[in-house]
Formats: sequence, structure tokens, C-alpha cells
Amino acid sequence: MAKRRTDGLSKELIVQAAAAILDDGGEAALTFRALTARLSTGYGAIYHHVANKSDLLAAATDAVITRVTSNAVVDAEPREALRTVSLGLFDAIDAHPWVGAQLSREPWRPALVEIYERIGGLLEALGVPERALFDAAGALVNYVLGVAGQNAANARLLAVDQGDRSAFLAGVSAQWASLDPARYPFVHKAATHLREHDDREQFLAGVDIFLAGIAALPDRTG
Repeated sequence: MAKRRTDGLSKELIVQAAAAILDDGGEAALTFRALTARLSTGYGAIYHHVANKSDLLAAATDAVITRVTSNAVVDAEPREALRTVSLGLFDAIDAHPWVGAQLSREPWRPALVEIYERIGGLLEALGVPERALFDAAGALVNYVLGVAGQNAANARLLAVDQGDRSAFLAGVSAQWASLDPARYPFVHKAATHLREHDDREQFLAGVDIFLAGIAALPDRTG
């Protein structure tokens, strides 16, 4: 019989243990039975801090997102802070794919509110016109979370198939290169870039494109 812990059990410790289980085995692995085993405690001690699995997933996601958004230095230049937050979210979802799934499934939870608040505040500091601020924030947040989530999904797919990213991209690139250049001129030209591209660099290039477009928005507040 496993020895019960004798020290105090906090919500922070429970969330940390839940995140470790999620990282190791995904959402299916996160059960209260697995959590009690990892923490050497009983169900009652856990239910004292979290109501159910949904609340536990939300709390773990909140913890990850809070670490990312707090890394945007308050007095940093807004554009660089936006790049820092965006790349931080990309890396966090890459490291913890369950975060992206949770943000998509329950967008009313505090984590997504925190993302909107941070990005919206930085866009406002960048001088985005008030009437365009909501649309600009929505477009950038959707880009960041959409690309990050797709990247994490691709990584999981390769892990399940025990594939190699370079070999996978080389295969797709070869398929693109074999297409009729008269019918698919762009895809044919992009084949080499697909094989050699870096996901994080391409992601940041997209953020820069968004920021360049946002910076060019006319001031329609008058």
C-alpha cells in the first residue's frame, strides 16, 4: 500500500502534478485516480481544491498562460513585447499541446481572457486606433493560437507515427515539386522552402506581417 503524504497539499501542487500527467500522457491520462497516486493522497484532499477534471484542466492552462504573459516586460517596446508574447504562446502550446485544446474548448475561461488582455493592451500601446483595436486583437490572437495549435497537432501526429519531421517535410516537398508547374506555379516554387523552413521563424514572420498591417491601419477615431 502506497504511503500517504504527511505534508500540506496545495492547489498549486495539484496543478503542477496534473500538468506533469498531461505532458506525459495527454488528457486521457489525467484522472483523479492517477492524480491521487502521483501525489500520494486521497480523493477528498484533491476535491477540496478542485471540483472536477474540467476545473483542473482550466487551472493548469491558466498556470501555463500566466507564465507566458508575465514574461512580456511592461516597459518593453510594444512591438517587441507582442513578438515575445506571441512566440511564448507558440512555444508553450508546442510543449504542452493540451493547452491549445483547452483554450479552444473553453474560451470563456480566464486563460484566454488573459491572452486577450495582454495582446489588446500592447496593441493599444502600439497606437492602434480604438475602433480597430478589437478586430486587430482578435485577428492576432486567432493567428497565434491557430498556428500554435496546428503546429502542436502536427508534432503529435509525427510522434504517433514515429516519423521524423525532416523526412516528412522532404516527402511533402517532393510531392509538391512533382506537380505541374503550369497548374500549381506557387506550390511548385514553394516546395524548396517547405523542406527547409523553420516553424518558429515562419510563425514569427507571420506575426510581423500582422503587426505591419496593424501599424498601417488609418486612424478612424475622428
